[in-house]
Amino acid sequence: MTLDTRPVRSTAPAPGSSGRRTPAREAVDRGRPSRSLVVALVLACAALMVVDKAGGDDSPIAPVRRVVGEVIGPVQAGVATVVRPVAGIPGAFRSNDSLRDDLSALEAENSALRNQLGKAGYDDQRLQDLEGLRAMAGDLGYALVPARVIAIGAAQSFSSTVTLDAGSDAGLRPDLTVVAAEGLVGRITSVTSHTATVLLIVDNSSAVGGRIGDNKELGFVNGHGTLGEDDRLEMELADRNVVPKVGQQIVTWGSEGGSPYVAGVPIGKVTKVYESLRETSYRSVIAPNVDFTALDLVGVVVPSGTPGRVIEADGSLR
Repeated sequence: MTLDTRPVRSTAPAPGSSGRRTPAREAVDRGRPSRSLVVALVLACAALMVVDKAGGDDSPIAPVRRVVGEVIGPVQAGVATVVRPVAGIPGAFRSNDSLRDDLSALEAENSALRNQLGKAGYDDQRLQDLEGLRAMAGDLGYALVPARVIAIGAAQSFSSTVTLDAGSDAGLRPDLTVVAAEGLVGRITSVTSHTATVLLIVDNSSAVGGRIGDNKELGFVNGHGTLGEDDRLEMELADRNVVPKVGQQIVTWGSEGGSPYVAGVPIGKVTKVYESLRETSYRSVIAPNVDFTALDLVGVVVPSGTPGRVIEADGSLR
C-alpha cells in the first residue's frame, strides 16, 4: 500500500473571505488567456519565422503572406484614407501659418517694389535735371550750386517766388542768377544760412535784359504772368523798327559783373508779335523755356572755386 505524502492543499477560504469568487474576478479570469496558450503562440510565431527565413524566396509562408496582404491591404488603405486627413490637421495648421508668413513677406516686397516703381520716374527726372545743369554750366562757363525748390511763395504776397534749400552757408547771396536745365529761372532776392528766396522772371516786377539769339537785337523782357496760371513774358526791343519773328530764341544779354543775370542764359521763344499803336513799337509775347510750376532741381551761378557741393564750369560735380 502506497501512501500519498504530498501536502494537502487547503480549501478553506482566506480570512475575511466568504470562500466564493466574485463575478468581476471570474470575468477577468475568463477574458485572460492561459499561460500555456501564450507560450504556444510564441513558439508558433518563432517556428514560422525560422521556416520563413530558411525558405528564402521559396518560403512556404509566402502564399499565406500574399493572401493576408490581399485581404488586409484594402482594409489598411481604407483606414489610411479616413485617418490621414485627421492626422494631417496639425501639419495643416503649421503649413497655414507658414503660408501666411510667406504671404505677408510677399505683400511687403510687392509694396516696396511698387514704391520703387513709383519713384522711378521722379528719380529719372532728377537725374536728367542734374545732367542738364552740368550741360548748362559748361555752356555758360560758370560754376553752379545745385539746390532744390522746397516752397512756393504765398499767393497773398502778390509775387511769384520760390524758396531753395541752400543759403549763405553754401556761398549764396542776393542778386545771383538762378537757372534750370531748360533756362532762366530768376534771381535771388534774400538768403538765410540755409535757404534762399528767388524772384521768378514771370513776376510782374521782374525785368531782364534780353536779346534775340539770331540777330543780337536787344530789348527788355518783363514778367506779366502769374505762377501756375499764365507764365507769360513780354519783350520790347530797343530798336522800335525791328519786328521780332515767331520762333526766335531769346537769351539774357547779361549784367555788369554777372549780377543779377549772367549772359547767354536761354529765356524763351517768341510766340506772338503785335504792334503797340500808342508807343509806335512792336512787342512780342515770350513763352518761357522753364515750367515754373514743376521746378525741382535748379542751379545758382557762383564764382568758380566756391567751397561745397558745386557743379564746375567744365561740368564736373564735386
